[in-house]
Amino acid sequence: MRLKKRVHIHEGDTVTLGMVARLLTDDSIADVLETLVLYHHRTSDGNRVVIDLLQMIRVIRLQFPNLTIETYGEPHVLLMVGEKAERARMPVLLVSWLLLFFGAGLAIMNFHTDVSMKEVHMRIAELVTGKREEHPLWFQIPYSAGIGLGMLLFFNHLFKKRFNEEPNPLEVELYLYQENVNAYVVAEEMRKKQNGNGPGGPAGEPHA
Repeated sequence: MRLKKRVHIHEGDTVTLGMVARLLTDDSIADVLETLVLYHHRTSDGNRVVIDLLQMIRVIRLQFPNLTIETYGEPHVLLMVGEKAERARMPVLLVSWLLLFFGAGLAIMNFHTDVSMKEVHMRIAELVTGKREEHPLWFQIPYSAGIGLGMLLFFNHLFKKRFNEEPNPLEVELYLYQENVNAYVVAEEMRKKQNGNGPGGPAGEPHA
C-alpha cells in the first residue's frame, strides 16, 4: 500500500481507501479494500484534514484480521476540502502579466541607474573603439536583448513552450513552498488530534 500525498475532496464527501492509496493485492479482495470507508467529512472539520496510516491499518484489520500489510512512502494523507484551483481567467492573467512586465522593467532600469550602467557601457565602448560615445548603441542593444534571452533561458519557458524537461527555478521554489505548507498543515493537524481538538476526537479517529 502506497499513500498519496494530497487528495482533493468536496465538502461532505466520504473518503475510501481506494481514494487515498494505491493498492497491490489479490484481485479477490481488491474491490473490498478500495471501498473501505476511512472518513466522512463534516463542516466542523475545516478544509484541511489528515488521515494517518495507523488509522487506515486499523480499518483494514477490522475487515481482514490476518492480512499482511506492507506500506511505502508517506505515513499520512492530506485531504484538501473544496474545489481544485481553477485555471486563471484571461483578464486577470493579462493584468497580472502587464504588472509583472512593467514592474520587472522598472526594477532592471533602477538597478542599472544605481550601478551607473550607462557609464560602464560608455567606458567599455571607449576602451574597445578608442572613441567616447554618449550612446554606444552597438553595445547597448545586444546587451538589452541578452537580458531578455537570459531570462527566457533561466525560466525555461516561452509562453507554453518549454526548451527542455528540466524544471526552472520558479517551479522548484513553488514545489518547495507547497511541500513546506503541506508539512506544516500535517504537523498542525496531528498536534490537534493528539490534543483532542482535531477531527474524530481525542483518539484522532476519522468519522465513518
